[in-house]
Amino acid sequence: MRRAETGAGETSVAATGVTGLRICVVGDDLVAGVGDPRSLGWVGRVAARTSREQGPVTAFPLGIPDESTAGLLSRWREESIRRFGDDPAAARLVLGIGQQDLLQGLSLPRSRLNLANVLDEAHARSLPAFVVGPPPLLDERLNAGIAELSDAFQDVCERRRVIYVDTFTPLVHHEDWLTDLAAGDGLHPGQAGYGLMAWLVLHTGWHTWLGLPQP
Repeated sequence: MRRAETGAGETSVAATGVTGLRICVVGDDLVAGVGDPRSLGWVGRVAARTSREQGPVTAFPLGIPDESTAGLLSRWREESIRRFGDDPAAARLVLGIGQQDLLQGLSLPRSRLNLANVLDEAHARSLPAFVVGPPPLLDERLNAGIAELSDAFQDVCERRRVIYVDTFTPLVHHEDWLTDLAAGDGLHPGQAGYGLMAWLVLHTGWHTWLGLPQP
């Protein structure tokens, strides 16, 4: 094992054994890559570009359609811990949060609390966490709510020194993102959109958080 300090106040471990790093990505449709004709989503694209110089890296995309933070809170522990194996130092947790809290009418305080509870328990288990926030949709009215939701999630993460990837702000007026949404069902991007999300994740401290060199 080689320890490396991250830029987010966490100590990350680069695992060099056979098991390597195990990254559980818990979230909704976007984690599962719904709408991507290549079936990769942003998770598959990020995993493919993650450095393996110090050993294997395995990403487990654990997406459930239409999942809110309430659903995420109820299942993340059981879903992820069984996949981490016998080396807790090699375990990583990624939360991919979509727009479902807004679409399902969860209050902003409840959304904040759900995320805070997951992050606090992860911290208590010495499990480094990384959060990817909700991207924009085509509806300007809904986007106002998504912006507020994203800001709230970012605040929860910053208070805990957890890396937060804001996908909303860079994409809300991004022509390729909007075109990709419009070409599909309006909720899920295609290849171009998932590629944009993957780029944002990879350029928001991903390798530093994992304790790995940039590829």
